[in-house]
Amino acid sequence: MTGNATARPVGADPLAEISGLSLGPAQGGPPVLHDARLTVPRGQVLGVVGRSGSGKSSLAYSLLGHVRPGLEVRSGTVRVAGLDPFDRADARRLRGRVVSFLGQDPASALNPALRIGTQIGEAVRLRSPARRAHEVRAQVEELLLSVRLPADRAFRRRLPSQVSGGQAQRVALALALAGTPALLVLDEPTSGLDTVLADRMRGLLAEVLSGGDRAALLVSHDPAWIASVAHEVVRLEGGRITGVGTPDAPVPAPRWSAGFPAGGGPGPGRAPGAGSREAPGAGSGGALSVRGLHAAHGRVSVLHGVSLTVPAGSCTAVVGPSGSGKTTLARCLAGLHRPARGTVEWREDGAEGGHGAPVQLVAQDARGALNPRESARAALMRPLGRRHSAADAAREAARLLDLVSLDADLLARRPGELSGGQRQRVALARTLAAQPRVLVCDEITSALDRETASGILALLGSLRRTLGVTVVMVTHDLTAAAHHAERAVVLDAGRVAEAGPVDRVLTAPEHPVTRALLTHADGVVLAVPDQRR
Repeated sequence: MTGNATARPVGADPLAEISGLSLGPAQGGPPVLHDARLTVPRGQVLGVVGRSGSGKSSLAYSLLGHVRPGLEVRSGTVRVAGLDPFDRADARRLRGRVVSFLGQDPASALNPALRIGTQIGEAVRLRSPARRAHEVRAQVEELLLSVRLPADRAFRRRLPSQVSGGQAQRVALALALAGTPALLVLDEPTSGLDTVLADRMRGLLAEVLSGGDRAALLVSHDPAWIASVAHEVVRLEGGRITGVGTPDAPVPAPRWSAGFPAGGGPGPGRAPGAGSREAPGAGSGGALSVRGLHAAHGRVSVLHGVSLTVPAGSCTAVVGPSGSGKTTLARCLAGLHRPARGTVEWREDGAEGGHGAPVQLVAQDARGALNPRESARAALMRPLGRRHSAADAAREAARLLDLVSLDADLLARRPGELSGGQRQRVALARTLAAQPRVLVCDEITSALDRETASGILALLGSLRRTLGVTVVMVTHDLTAAAHHAERAVVLDAGRVAEAGPVDRVLTAPEHPVTRALLTHADGVVLAVPDQRR
């Protein structure tokens, strides 16, 4: 199907309808969403797929009457239960009561200063008839139990920082369900979870969506999950709806992925083979060495005697369940978290001078890593301005954006005006501006579609070959680990559960936690290429 298709399931009462919606930058420029038309019927799930930056989140947010900073509604209408979410009075009646939102980042939904029970209790008071303390508490307990969380007083009194990532996501789901909304807007709600927790979250959401007349708009990069729960699937490309179909009759593949297998192939403008995981011959001798690393957050110990070695020019994948200490390890490697004991040392024989900090972190949360008040140009010019003239720095900024497959016209935009995938690529370009010898990548592809993630990983492979850059890849994506790393380190409860060549760890695991991660990957880990060829 080509052109701008319209998602209009037949024979169902529409709960939400978008008609001719176009969004674009307030200062002018190409639209990020063009003439979108779709209907979400009561009791049905509408899946939305597409490449990062295709307009999926902008489409989803419109059902809540929200547009990203710097964008404006140019034309079209949105109606949810007959009300206009962009009208202030209607929005107060809709948000939380009729339509609720659950995204990929629970930190954005939870107040870090309020206890979990207090936050859910406030939502219950605002969205339901419950007013008395015992009525509110009963509903809070019911909501926690419905998302498979403890409902006792001790858990209700925890702060968001005192629960794991998977628990925080389920708390955010409980908040979204308070008041029994008729429409759930789900934007990649499992992308930041390990395979075990993501599988459980998908099962939980399937239960939530299976009963009653509740409808949902589900944005996801997981085609298997979309196919299992959605009644209709809509594909976006370049801000336009280009295909509509049912899960048993897939929508047409986008033009930008033609010729490449699902989840594989180079990114736009990249040569095939850029994602090779062979160690580059250009890399000099040396290694990133970690010995007996202990780290804590306050009084809570997180890492317990972690030791590992990453040879110069190679790629090591760090995997493990959510809450196992992967991000804390990444921050210790980059010098952003002071360890209690142990050492982190980078040594490279014959390395050229003139480089900045040898180890640089590319964070999972690009929104938090970038200054919301600065343009992409300003973010890149700061590290570049230390070594280049203003003119040379401007040219280098444009080159770096091209290196991460972004157009130079995005230099003027702020983080809030970019999609999640675009923000992540700007963050990577800024890191490359510092000329690091080691890139510590903390879940940098978790918010990206398969094609874009493949392009980012291909870029890392290219950098390893041409610059000898060493990569530590912290990831939940076992397929990425299998195809882009030589070694794998599995963390569990802050300790190294097992480590070794990736073809051994991911095909003949010795530790139960590794076997559990592989079991819940649902067969997405392909045959690991032979390292010895």
